[in-house]
Amino acid sequence: MLRKLVIGLAVIATLVAGVGTARLVLPRTDPTRGVVKQLAFLRAEIEGGADHAAQQQFPEGYFFLNALYGLTWVQVGLADPDRSVDAAVEARWALDRLKSPDGTAVFDASLRPRYGVFHAGWTNWLRGGLVALKHSDAAEIEEFTSASVEIATAFRTARTPFLPAYPGQAWPVDSTVAIASLRLYDELVAPRFGATAERWVAAVKTQLDPGTGLMPHQVEPATTGARASSQSMIQRFLVEIDPAFARAQYEIFKDRFVAGLGVREYPKGVGGQGDVDSGPLILGISLSATVVTMGAARVERDPLADRLAREGDLLGLPVSGPKTKRYALGLVPIGDAFLAWSASARPIVAAEQPELSSGAGWWRDPWLLLIWSPALILWGLLRFRRRRRRH
Repeated sequence: MLRKLVIGLAVIATLVAGVGTARLVLPRTDPTRGVVKQLAFLRAEIEGGADHAAQQQFPEGYFFLNALYGLTWVQVGLADPDRSVDAAVEARWALDRLKSPDGTAVFDASLRPRYGVFHAGWTNWLRGGLVALKHSDAAEIEEFTSASVEIATAFRTARTPFLPAYPGQAWPVDSTVAIASLRLYDELVAPRFGATAERWVAAVKTQLDPGTGLMPHQVEPATTGARASSQSMIQRFLVEIDPAFARAQYEIFKDRFVAGLGVREYPKGVGGQGDVDSGPLILGISLSATVVTMGAARVERDPLADRLAREGDLLGLPVSGPKTKRYALGLVPIGDAFLAWSASARPIVAAEQPELSSGAGWWRDPWLLLIWSPALILWGLLRFRRRRRRH
């Protein structure tokens, strides 16, 4: 009985190792198809109240789940014109939810831009994405225009490049998204906000974190050093504003934060605790920052994106059916939303960046050793027992 049990475990371990090896080594097929299946899962979850549930777990859970759903559809529609009509319908549905009372409930309407730069920036980026799909009407373009003017006015009249998301609270990442939305307007509608973006970049360069040379994590009520939970998002959008500055910032970020098993929340050599921004840390690694970095690496044409995607497929417990796909058994839909958004990331404004060096492929070796070790140990044990019995 023991021998049969060990054989059964060895067979299972071999199958698991084979699947893992395939996910690490084999060429990746059309990623858009998998993302569309994730979106089908997310649509059903949102309709079932997953966005309201996420709001109980994260400060902007409702907003982020709907925003990322819409933005991922934009990226899918831009990558595959045959899906652009469906993408526009879904992006418009998500945008309506962001503008609804539920979408604005946690934000302060007295801020400028209205509801704060977080809500204004992400909503405007989705508006621009809808226009980029080329299925917008005149009213939607006019709304994109008026919202962009409001954002640009807020930046021109502010004493700092980092506007508040909430009263007395400001994170540079939120202003980065908002400025990117102005660059998107210039690209899609008419060149109007170039000077605002240039002034913003110049001001940002004077307020970088002295410890890393990157943007701070937070500037109000106090300035804190750079952290990956915001840096990964900054790197995703900065390329749309100033590609040269973005590449320089990305290389610093990668050097200081990307570690062997993922992306550290704090720079190498600096310790810290996890919080609502980073999520729980595993040996200093932030899972959320690692997922978002995959998207940043894609827009920077860094082969790191492929590595992170493969590791996500290896560790993320993906379950794929005929119509839907989910990670972590679908227990955390907002995690699926970030994964789908990052897996389909593409620049809209920026020209294609020069491809970064792929580096050595050694990163697969520890994973292959790890996933094959149980099978090798079990088969070795069976062989040892057989030889001992013969002896």
